[in-house]
Amino acid sequence: MRDLTRQEKSRRSFLQYLAASPVLGMSAHEALAATGSELQQRAADPYIWKPYDPSYLVEKPEDALDVFELEAVAQKNSPLAHWGWMSTGADGEGTYRANREDISKFAIRSRRLRDVKSADPSREIFGIKYSVPIFLSPIGSHTQWNPDGEIATGRASAKNNVAQALSTMATNSTTEVNKVRNGKPVMFQLYQQANWEVTKAIVARAERDGCPAVLVTVDGVSARKDMQWERSRRADTRLCATCHEVRAGNPKEPVGNVRLKKPQFSEVPAAIWDQKFTPDALTWEFLKRLRDFTKMDIFVKGIMDVEDALMCVKLGYGVYVSNHGGRNEDTAGSTIASLADIAPAVKGRVPIFIDGGFRRGMDVVKAVAMGATMVGVGRPYIWGLAAFGEAGVDRVMQILKAETLAAMQQVGAATLSDLNPKMIHKAL
Repeated sequence: MRDLTRQEKSRRSFLQYLAASPVLGMSAHEALAATGSELQQRAADPYIWKPYDPSYLVEKPEDALDVFELEAVAQKNSPLAHWGWMSTGADGEGTYRANREDISKFAIRSRRLRDVKSADPSREIFGIKYSVPIFLSPIGSHTQWNPDGEIATGRASAKNNVAQALSTMATNSTTEVNKVRNGKPVMFQLYQQANWEVTKAIVARAERDGCPAVLVTVDGVSARKDMQWERSRRADTRLCATCHEVRAGNPKEPVGNVRLKKPQFSEVPAAIWDQKFTPDALTWEFLKRLRDFTKMDIFVKGIMDVEDALMCVKLGYGVYVSNHGGRNEDTAGSTIASLADIAPAVKGRVPIFIDGGFRRGMDVVKAVAMGATMVGVGRPYIWGLAAFGEAGVDRVMQILKAETLAAMQQVGAATLSDLNPKMIHKAL
């Protein structure tokens, strides 16, 4: 951040004085917000400090020191509309920002004088042992950022022995990706379809392909407003028709039923296709229906409230704390703050997954200490994919694995079981 001028410093001091005045009744937050753009220019993460040059772009994946250095390359390589779709949030983006910012509001009380030389960050789930308690969160259409798509992310995550979840809207099917996963199949994220028969067909395929769990997304029940994405689409001068089916007479508007080209739907009989994508309602009754149909473990993705989490426990479903990365709603509620309430209520009776804003190994360690079983990382591995393809995803996994191990050693945890809620306190 640039140094403030003497005039700006004086203006800020004066407004801080006004903020303390009982006559004006102006909050300190409001006063500081009025000081101008210098505060808005502060980077949330990573912090900009000299001699760091934000315009510097790494030339090779191995040169990246953290995942944020891959973000800049990814943005440079990505079409404007594609970048806007992935990188922004809904409405005013309060939820999108809160996910990241609230992680810094929880701190760890480190334990000392412990033997952490051989610290082990591995986690076993579904009978499979992974190197870290991290999984690749489900994100659709990886070929937007690299032609190898989910095959590239599958290979890189398998190489690093990291779990992966595959989106219903992936550009490679569970059949294809599981072939490169070294015998450790992906979890399958499910968008319930308006036609139950279509839902059954894509779930049955995932189960046949060996997926151990189905992650049912339940937070997409209403239309969302992605203003930044819409603005980026307007500014993108390319024709969508070059890569996408578009509506007649409007080369900037994709057609609604994009599922027709998604490979997970390729075995769905034409006779049961429904042009309507999502159902009118999504209730607990659907989950019961799904439970009766599949033997895969069921996780409910989109849980943000204790009562909903306790209903999952009662019905035997895993809890997936998520707000879609801030893309579906703008409540300004973060996932890590919800985890702080949900984990003590769940009491370890079912596994808890979480995603939303996790960018560093210490973020992962905080979430595990608070009660998370597995921590999902989303945008960072897409940054790696868009920056350098499979090698970029590989680098993201290397960074996060190394950071997670180092974080455990720093806080005095030899195993994940040494991390516990007593180590967590509010920092701000």
